[in-house]
Amino acid sequence: MAILPITPQVPSIGAPSARPAAGASAPGFADTLNRMVTSVEQSGGAANAAIGRMLDGSGDVHEAMIAMQHADLSLQMAVQVRNKLLQAYQEIMRMPV
Repeated sequence: MAILPITPQVPSIGAPSARPAAGASAPGFADTLNRMVTSVEQSGGAANAAIGRMLDGSGDVHEAMIAMQHADLSLQMAVQVRNKLLQAYQEIMRMPV
């Protein structure tokens, strides 16, 4: 039985090795926020679709509840990110020049 070496997993976003090579463009902060908002909208749509399937009898109650919880957690995370961004902006604006 051979022991295989451990291969590194996909690096995290903030890891130095995750930075793009020269000439390649990295996704910007606005792109990241746009993806987050899109993800929140999609999870809300998926929850609505799961509820619709539950109501017409083709879906499961558990599926609808899980989709609703996922949408709720996504929205809570987006609101917390917004709160932190607003707090950082206000802190910067309070700095003396």
